[in-house]
Amino acid sequence: MAVNGTSDGGEPSGPVPAGHGVPAAPAADTLIVYPSPFPIKVMGPAAPGFVPAVLAVVQRHAPDFDPATIETRSSREGKYTSLTATVVATSREQLDALYRDLCDHPMVVMVL
Repeated sequence: MAVNGTSDGGEPSGPVPAGHGVPAAPAADTLIVYPSPFPIKVMGPAAPGFVPAVLAVVQRHAPDFDPATIETRSSREGKYTSLTATVVATSREQLDALYRDLCDHPMVVMVL
C-alpha cells in the first residue's frame, strides 16, 4: 500500500478521508424520499436578529416554508437560541445548499 492510501495501481485500497479524491455517494444512496418534510435545527446567539436572519436563509431555499411553524427554545442560561425549521425538501442539492448557506451565516453557531 502506498503512503497516500492507494494500492500500486492507483486505486484506493482502504478508507480515505473525505475530500481526498473519493467521489461523493450518488443520490440514489440516500434514505430520504423527495419531496419530504425535513427538520433542520439551527443554533445561534439569543439576539433579536437571529430568527429573522435564519428565516431569510431558509425561505431563499424553500420559498413555501411557513415561518409560523418555526419552533424556538432558549438555552438554560439564555445565551443561545435553537430553532427548528421543518422544510419540504425537494432534493439533496436543495438541502446541501441550505445547510451550506446556514453554516456560512455569521450568526449561526451550529446546524443539525
